[in-house]
Amino acid sequence: MYKINSSQFNYTYRNRIHFPYSISLLVAYIKTKSIISSQFKFEKTFVFRDEKKLDQYIEECRDSDILLCSCYVWNWEITTYLAKKVKEINPNCLIVFGGPQAPLILDDFFEKYPFVDIIVHGEGELILENLLTEFLGNKDFSKVKGISTKEFTSPPQDRIKDFEGMPSPYLTNTVWDLVDKVDGFQWIVSWETNRGCPYACTFCDWGSATATTMRKWSDDRLYKEIEWFADNKIPYIDCCDANFGIYRDRDLQISKKLTEVKSRTGFPETFRTNWAKVSSEKIIPLAKELQSVDLLNAVTLSLQSLDKNTLNIIKRANLKFDTFANLTTSFKDSGIPTYTELIMGLPGETLDTFKTGLETALGDEDLGAILLYNCGLLPNAPMNYPEYREKYKLKSIRSPVFLQHSPKDDRGIQEYENILIETSSYTLDDLKQMYRFSWVIQTFHSFGILEHIAKYFHKTHGVSLMTFYETILEYCQIKNSLFSKEYELLENHIDDGYSGKGWAHYDSDLGNISWPFEEASVARFLRLEDDVLHNEIKQFAQFLENKVNCFSQPDILDDLIKFQVFLLTLRQYLDEIKSEEFLFDWKNYFVNDGVIKQNQKSYQYKNQITEPDPIKWTWEVVWFGHKEIKYKFNPAFLQEESMLIKNI
Repeated sequence: MYKINSSQFNYTYRNRIHFPYSISLLVAYIKTKSIISSQFKFEKTFVFRDEKKLDQYIEECRDSDILLCSCYVWNWEITTYLAKKVKEINPNCLIVFGGPQAPLILDDFFEKYPFVDIIVHGEGELILENLLTEFLGNKDFSKVKGISTKEFTSPPQDRIKDFEGMPSPYLTNTVWDLVDKVDGFQWIVSWETNRGCPYACTFCDWGSATATTMRKWSDDRLYKEIEWFADNKIPYIDCCDANFGIYRDRDLQISKKLTEVKSRTGFPETFRTNWAKVSSEKIIPLAKELQSVDLLNAVTLSLQSLDKNTLNIIKRANLKFDTFANLTTSFKDSGIPTYTELIMGLPGETLDTFKTGLETALGDEDLGAILLYNCGLLPNAPMNYPEYREKYKLKSIRSPVFLQHSPKDDRGIQEYENILIETSSYTLDDLKQMYRFSWVIQTFHSFGILEHIAKYFHKTHGVSLMTFYETILEYCQIKNSLFSKEYELLENHIDDGYSGKGWAHYDSDLGNISWPFEEASVARFLRLEDDVLHNEIKQFAQFLENKVNCFSQPDILDDLIKFQVFLLTLRQYLDEIKSEEFLFDWKNYFVNDGVIKQNQKSYQYKNQITEPDPIKWTWEVVWFGHKEIKYKFNPAFLQEESMLIKNI
């Protein structure tokens, strides 16, 4: 019997790690082929990145006949290290690479990685079956479609049209066959309800990798898998669909099954997915159903850019802003929070169009929090094709993969990705300025540090939101203040990031994990005493008033700042109920009519986080609480007691 080892290295987050889903799919399928499977023994899959285990993994492959490697941007370096070492001690081992990081454009791949024997392109189930069949025969792999070797690249393998004969890696317990149960660890399931993507966005390899073909797993299989997740007490489902909700009626029934099972068993605890992009009537009922049992924290909507030219260049022009705006409004009306994603540095984007897009996004309050990311170049995405790179003059830098919230000391071999730093439409200096805007918008608006100060000056004094946040950047650069100290850290972070040193930010006071910089900034601000934060905000507000030549009554401004600080989840307050008295009716001002009324109010709300440990508190508020919006309170839900009514 031939021995097959496999690897699908993942990272741990909060003592959670993904099952080796891709490898499990392959093994489950091969086990249905009795003639083949009877001659191969599949060993445990290498999942943990622990450097101490690498020597053990290598030694386990000393007598292996085949090593299957599932390759992603977060495990390429450790996978190639493993494969190289295995080849050194076991030259006869057939080493097979697959997954989204295995390149379609080979160039000098086999010269750089001579220890790799075969690259699998696309879906692996049928290809692996044919590889193993040929392995048992004459080993003439040129007969196998969908692969590359040092000698040839064969024609593509047709996509799987019918999933009927494709067994579940969960219902067959294949995942448990391939991993060890580890005390203290919880497993995350990767889950497909469909496979494929109808879009061809150039920054993504999803649509191109699946040839845009959409195929569905059977309802019966999916319902049984949901029961399996509950039976095995799986806390987290990472749904890998490119567009969950695209099959409206069917996906609604899946959502109802998830809620029914959680209501009955308590599992799964959380469901995350990529939502269908274009239709609110498809998505809203699903999201409401999932949220009804707290399976869903918030919905992330992938807007990516608001510039029409950029959207055309990245082949995303079919997804209109009006569609997203209507979608977010529907979500808000249904009480479902949303996050809107934008990508910095897409081809076609300029600093001016980026700022214009941000202003548009800020002006639509229903879009919710705004998340911004660097533009990465995936190996098999159309954006990384030579002709595309040449057309738009793309320049990139090799940068350590940023794995937010992962343990600082549990990374093993460093992984890298390529991020864009310059195109024909923007310079590196332009990109750095985009990043500064990204930081100030996320930190002070999305996380709420100055959100209501900005809205007040916009509503009452006509100060545009972009002018407001541009002024913060100006203030940070010329004032010796708490904000300017944070800005100094930001500048060092930007210089390090765009010089290839990486984007992880560490602060021992915030725990031994990597942070997105804006999250770390917020965590540090929320740890301040309320009077310290109040004075800092007041100092900035006065700077703003002088800058734009508009002035508020001192009692109004001071009461407004008091209200802004009151809404934030500050470390200073650990009581169950947080309450405060105000001179003005700020709830009505922000939620309803925008008219300032001297109407003495006492507001209160239940504190979402009362954790006494400072590290755990920070994680609960900013990390775990990000998608649940636990770092600030919505004024619409304040409890109030009216004491005096007097219009001014």
